[in-house]
Amino acid sequence: MSTIQDIFIPDLGGDTDVDLIDIMVAVGDTVEVEDGLITLETEKASMDVPTTHTGVIKEILVAIGDKVNSGDLIARIELQDDSAAPVEEVSAPAAVSTPASSDLKSAEAELQAVSNANAEISCQFVNEQTICSVVEEVYIPDLGGDKDVDLIDIMVNVGDTVEFDEGLLTLETEKASMDVPAPFAGEILELFVEVGAKVNSGDLIAKMTKTVVMENKLPTPAKTAAPVQTEAPKAAPAKSTIQEAMAKTSVVETPANSKVLSTKATKVYASPSVRKVAREFGVDLGFVKGSGRKNRIVKDDIKAYVKEQLNKPATAAGSGLGFNLPELKEIDFSKFGEIETVELSRIQKISGPSLHRNWVSIPHITQFDESDITELEKFRKEQNALADGFKLSPLVFVVKAVAKALAIHPKFNSSLSTDGDSIIMKKYFNVAIAVDTPNGLMVPVIKDVDKKGFKEIAVEMAEISTKAREGKLKATDMQGACFTISSLGGIGGTKFTPIINAPEVAILGLSKSEIKPKWNGESFDPALMLPLSLSYDHRVIDGADGARFTTTLSKLLSDIRLLSL
Repeated sequence: MSTIQDIFIPDLGGDTDVDLIDIMVAVGDTVEVEDGLITLETEKASMDVPTTHTGVIKEILVAIGDKVNSGDLIARIELQDDSAAPVEEVSAPAAVSTPASSDLKSAEAELQAVSNANAEISCQFVNEQTICSVVEEVYIPDLGGDKDVDLIDIMVNVGDTVEFDEGLLTLETEKASMDVPAPFAGEILELFVEVGAKVNSGDLIAKMTKTVVMENKLPTPAKTAAPVQTEAPKAAPAKSTIQEAMAKTSVVETPANSKVLSTKATKVYASPSVRKVAREFGVDLGFVKGSGRKNRIVKDDIKAYVKEQLNKPATAAGSGLGFNLPELKEIDFSKFGEIETVELSRIQKISGPSLHRNWVSIPHITQFDESDITELEKFRKEQNALADGFKLSPLVFVVKAVAKALAIHPKFNSSLSTDGDSIIMKKYFNVAIAVDTPNGLMVPVIKDVDKKGFKEIAVEMAEISTKAREGKLKATDMQGACFTISSLGGIGGTKFTPIINAPEVAILGLSKSEIKPKWNGESFDPALMLPLSLSYDHRVIDGADGARFTTTLSKLLSDIRLLSL
């Protein structure tokens, strides 16, 4: 007999009428202990409320937009056998109370307490009042039982003036993200934390100036002191993210339905689960346009933002992909031993950024397979014994087989349009060959492979390989490819993941062939097996299509008579 368990809002401390901003489950969903059910938001934090049991959601008794309180019924769950025993409920972190600003009558006591704490104090007499400027340290408040909490955002810079209760930084635990507010109004003099740090209760955050006003016990002279104007120290320039740099340099008008903000938002509303997704994709939430209530950012907004950024052309400001990639810290390797600095070759300097862009912007999938080329190799050696003025390498047959496979599977002979909304199907078959040269990797193109025989391909491949190694390739020799082959068979290895050369949508890697036992139905025969590694763009090509392509290619190489059909 199944057991129905009621799930309630946990203790919210002193918070009442809390906004319910997201429901993460539906009736019929199966949930595990600690899976998020709903997201709540107070003025200081948003938090996910987890389930305390494993089971199936039978009824949801709240709706987005509701005002909820501690103990309100959220849902009913049909328990699974192993979750009948109740699990200790996880309470939401209690809101941190902040003292209000001091009353004038208590200012003297406050100043005395600050003085006892060895804080820096400077005072002046103005209009029968003592105005003191106090430099006071600000600490992480009590976080309850949480330790090593992630600091995910700093909302102020040195030199900023903040009001009482204004957010200084944002912390995130597994259950909630929360803003740490300023305990008093003042100016930020120094920051002691940085984004990405792990913090605990009582850690020093910053130093701030605090103004304390006291009425004088004795009247001051009638002469009014001229107000002293002090120039606030200039804030240290914050390190710009890639998105900020792009926004500053972009001159393209942003469409009304765009998910990309041209200027960074000063306040971001997002649940912990959404912030986690943003961090995984390296997205700066300040540039994401939210579609929820109060411009709240939901997961679909991040997906739309990433898609829009991927379809943008690259800019000089950075990768052009909208990702806030962490900068690599400079390391002095000479501290550990002798070093030598060697400049990259011209080709490496040119190809490096393109390889990086392709790897980051294209969702790569690599399909591995093998082809029995025993008969092919036998035929190749027989023909080379008769050949005059040319040599047939295994790569010649692979090039021809690839052209045939492209004709059978036309998606692999295509390119994604720049807006990402369509596929450009090509009716020609040009195959590029990666050539290892002393100066770096060159990729010349053999055009109209489908119209050429083995001899023509072998002669042309020898010519372009020689030109590549001698540095005599023209720009036109490396343009117009539909598909690329990278062969490491002459060196070694069993398999690898070649990087797609955009705007192509696939690339084939060849490794060193080796003799393996192959079952013929009655016994094992020695067979020469060629490893195939096919990387393809998952935006254009599905996994099943990738497997079909390698299967077709393997059959063609196993029986080259099929190339004539």
